[in-house]
Amino acid sequence: MLKLYAMFLTLIFLVELVAAIIGFVFRHEIKNSLKNNYEKALKQYNATGDYRSDAVDKIQSMLHCCGVTNYRDWKDTNYYSEKGFPESCCKLEDCSPQRDADKVNNELIGIFLAYCLSRAITNNQYEIV
Repeated sequence: MLKLYAMFLTLIFLVELVAAIIGFVFRHEIKNSLKNNYEKALKQYNATGDYRSDAVDKIQSMLHCCGVTNYRDWKDTNYYSEKGFPESCCKLEDCSPQRDADKVNNELIGIFLAYCLSRAITNNQYEIV
């Protein structure tokens, strides 16, 4: 029974190791894929409850950012030409930014990557014994 447990533990470790190596090797492709899909979701944003629009709103609200690289990314979208910036771009609670760039968050997508990195470091810090 103990050998079976050790075998499964070794198997899980090897799978995690392979996933980490693949993630490292393909990190640029993963980053580009994330950026391209986020840009596509931004262009198709419509604030009607579409799952892509909900994902964009959640990302922008949680990370306090606006757009892919900054708020200027919204200026190329149909949503901006009709209604301006979405509410998820607001710096403050209960604002409606329309076209006022002073009221929107203008952080870079690096915030998202930094958040993921810090979370990974924090999680791994306690696993090493």
